[in-house]
Amino acid sequence: MRWKPGTKIMAAATTSEERVDTTHLLDERFRLTSGRLLARNTIWNLAGQVLPMAAGLVAVPPLVHAMGVPRFGVFSLAWIVIGYFSLFDLGIGRALTKLVADRIGGNDETSISPLVWTSLALMCLLGVFGGIVMLVISPWLVRQALNIPQTLQGEALQSFYLLAIAIPATTTTSGLRGTLEAQQQFRILNVIRIPMGIFSFVGPLLILPFSHSLVAAVSVLIAGRFGGCAAHMLACFRSMPSLRHGFALKSSLVAPVLKFGGWMAVSNFISPLMVYLDRFVIGALLSMGTVAYYTAPFDVATRLTIIPSALAGVLFPALAMSLLDDRSRTSLLTRRGVKYVFVAIFPIVMFAVALAPELLHVWLGTDFAVNSSAVLRWLAAGVLLNCLAYVPFALIQGAGRPDLTGKLHLLELPVYLIALFFLVRSNGIVGASIAWAGRAALDALLLFVFAQELLPQASRYWLKQAAVVVAAMVLLYLTTLPEALTTRATVLVFSGVMFGLAMWSWGLDSGERISLLRQKREA
Repeated sequence: MRWKPGTKIMAAATTSEERVDTTHLLDERFRLTSGRLLARNTIWNLAGQVLPMAAGLVAVPPLVHAMGVPRFGVFSLAWIVIGYFSLFDLGIGRALTKLVADRIGGNDETSISPLVWTSLALMCLLGVFGGIVMLVISPWLVRQALNIPQTLQGEALQSFYLLAIAIPATTTTSGLRGTLEAQQQFRILNVIRIPMGIFSFVGPLLILPFSHSLVAAVSVLIAGRFGGCAAHMLACFRSMPSLRHGFALKSSLVAPVLKFGGWMAVSNFISPLMVYLDRFVIGALLSMGTVAYYTAPFDVATRLTIIPSALAGVLFPALAMSLLDDRSRTSLLTRRGVKYVFVAIFPIVMFAVALAPELLHVWLGTDFAVNSSAVLRWLAAGVLLNCLAYVPFALIQGAGRPDLTGKLHLLELPVYLIALFFLVRSNGIVGASIAWAGRAALDALLLFVFAQELLPQASRYWLKQAAVVVAAMVLLYLTTLPEALTTRATVLVFSGVMFGLAMWSWGLDSGERISLLRQKREA
């Protein structure tokens, strides 16, 4: 082979350029999976959930007073419908987060634009299909299924027709949100989500001086949805300019997107089903009056899931990206995610378990303290396990195995239903709480087993975490044993101090302790 002048120089330049590209790629991956960024985005996610919730607490009483209980009841169904029909995206929004994160991590950004536009087009079509379904079933829902008063059926039917129009915007927004999540753009996501969430409560409130009509209130909700969709689109164009110029649809991408999203849709459908089925079983086997004694502690206990939900939403794209070629980083993110969820949730659960009778008495009165204390304790323990499971759930789906979580939920559903039926018949609402906690324990155990298969190098950590959880369950039980409030309070304080010391000494590594001390000095 004849040597050509400049060959070595060209090779060296090419190697240098490749080294620069590789260094830039590694820097970008590290930035998108850095602990500081993930912590900041988790805080944004928490704000995005808590602030609209606070707005709802303020806005709901005057809405109920002005609209009347029956009309507000129908309006609250509109809130549920407009959220639940996002299931028509068939999990593609979540799949898009994973697939876009993979391409960013693999430095394959040229293929992102066709992927995003093909997925959005598919989601819009699915939303149109969902809208047609809603249009067809609305008369049946209004006149038969929902037992809406005759005087409100006209307004309700018009409102449900309007909701059908908003379903394509809802599904498309899910895809845009998934694209932004893949880029760790949680700040801008929540800058959009917070006003949208607040507007869904405050918007109907603002039109009350002009109209108490259900149609007007629902129209405001729909306007907010379309405005939110436009805001997400603009945010995507800004964060990924190639979307503005690279519009392309590829039929070859439809099958993999549907396959990945389909299994996610299975989990998205079954999980809420298992959350709410217990109330229907209680109502059918016992009485509707006992449902209240179960629902109140359930709603309070499950509010804690907003913490791991905020973290898992941020971890999901980071884990998907790090799994490509940095398993040690994946293992670190997973371990710390589980640890931080445990540190955040366990003290709250221990407080609720120890003082359940007193808390319910102050909040809802003696009847709830008598009937719901054991329910709250079982549910709180189950919620702790459920919260820990959010991290391995994000890991498994980030690894591209949503089929595992989907199959797991398909298997869990009949087992849970059978256990729920027999436990409610034998133990009433306490039996329902035991069934729910048992399902949460089984779900968490199997998810951690799957996670161990993905990260076998973390086997020792999983065993250590299992021992910690068992010790935590024993400690929760011990706080319930004393009957006297003063004794229980003493045990609670002692347990809290011991928990803090144990976490500082063994739970945190030296780097985390140094970081906390540095932040304390700077504060």
